[in-house]
Amino acid sequence: MTTRRPRDHEAERAALRAATERLLSGTPLRSDSGRLTVTELLRESGLRRDTAYDDHKDLVEEFQARARAQHHTPALAQSLAEENAALKEKLADATSALTKERQTTAALRKIIAELDLELHAAREARGPARIAALPPRRRPSHLG
Repeated sequence: MTTRRPRDHEAERAALRAATERLLSGTPLRSDSGRLTVTELLRESGLRRDTAYDDHKDLVEEFQARARAQHHTPALAQSLAEENAALKEKLADATSALTKERQTTAALRKIIAELDLELHAAREARGPARIAALPPRRRPSHLG
């Protein structure tokens, strides 16, 4: 038979209060989004949902009231959301450019392969030369 440790209700209440303050001030430690929801409050406090609602419902309701009164997303969460959106757009642009570059390089590889085959075939051809040599390239004269 296993025995459970007795729960420390005051420590749980302190954890909920601290999590409330961190979320409302926009400086969460454990929350990924920093949104003002009960789910994020529980994640931030480290408590289970049943524990919070059974024994500390008053603190949960206080958090909800303060979050509603705030009527906005905390500044930190808002800036993170904006930065995330900008990074997603930048990633989409980079992905699109990479796709175009891959298509271009694939086409160039095909062209190079075809030209290599044609050159090899022309060198192997017996009979009159079918390849005309280009005249040597002229270099521009520099006035000195």
